[in-house]
Amino acid sequence: MFQRSGKGNYAYTSARAKAKKSRLLKEEDYSKMLMMSVPEISHYISEAGYSKEMTELGNRYTGLSLVEYATYANMAVAFRSILKASTGELRNMVEAYLSEWDFTNLEVILRGKNYGLPVEEIREDLVPAGRLDMDDLDDLVAAPGVEETLDLFASKTGVRVSDEAVAAYRNDRMLKDIEDELAKTFYRNLLLSVGTTTQANRIFRTYLERVVDAQNVETLLKLKVERIGGEEAMKYFIPGGQEVDEKTYAQIAAAADVVSAGNEMQGLKIHNEIKGALTDNASVLDVVAAIDRYNAELANSVAHMYPLSVIPVVDYMIHKRNEARNIRMIAHGVDSGLDVETMKGLLVI
Repeated sequence: MFQRSGKGNYAYTSARAKAKKSRLLKEEDYSKMLMMSVPEISHYISEAGYSKEMTELGNRYTGLSLVEYATYANMAVAFRSILKASTGELRNMVEAYLSEWDFTNLEVILRGKNYGLPVEEIREDLVPAGRLDMDDLDDLVAAPGVEETLDLFASKTGVRVSDEAVAAYRNDRMLKDIEDELAKTFYRNLLLSVGTTTQANRIFRTYLERVVDAQNVETLLKLKVERIGGEEAMKYFIPGGQEVDEKTYAQIAAAADVVSAGNEMQGLKIHNEIKGALTDNASVLDVVAAIDRYNAELANSVAHMYPLSVIPVVDYMIHKRNEARNIRMIAHGVDSGLDVETMKGLLVI
């Protein structure tokens, strides 16, 4: 899937990513937005770089919906511009990293088909920020069923779901085995895309291994919030992490609740960064926000080490994604009457 030769245009692409990162919203911007109404937030982000998307989508959406769709549309354009500008092995790694959106979009399409949602409703939730553009995604949406969609996805990406996962779907019409396999495939391909011939790439691979650890921890904590553990939790383990191997994952999975799971994590590097969210009344939102902050801080910690590498490129993409997330979270919070302090606690800066 990722076979381009040559080292790539690191100097150009990393400089471009750094310039884009410098223009992202700052903490003071979010502080102002917390005190605004949704229409005021729309105006504010229009003035802060989202005007094209707000204008283009303004004929179809208003209010909260406009903010939601415009932020992801803007992010998708930004990510695809970075991908288009990259060459050689750098593009291989950027493409592998952004393929998460291809997998995410596939899951949205599969769920929509499985629940019998209208085509337009499925299409509205797609974010063409990966290798597959909107034309590719429209092809997937137009496929008649789940299995046909999977076959078409395989023809476009080279990623094929196992016969066992498909057979499980035929048996119970549940997508969980397919989705679990897709998640593991994404992380496996991402790790394989990173060579180890340079120190910068080795650091990037170590960073990604810690991201896999964070994903496993996030999965476990979400399951704990829902009071799920044991063998049911084990099927979601993703190999390839630095610290969370299958044995460690099993120990955490066996914990009775979120607090107990946190106690099992005390030896992990991630624990100190997320321990504030490990409470009896923890919500999924609290857990996700804590993990997102950890991932952003992790990227920040390595971005300056090798400025002419893939690391500052990924660092920018993480912060851009968090910007879209923060804007959407504030707009949702304001619209639902959430108090300012709670929204502040959910920001990822």
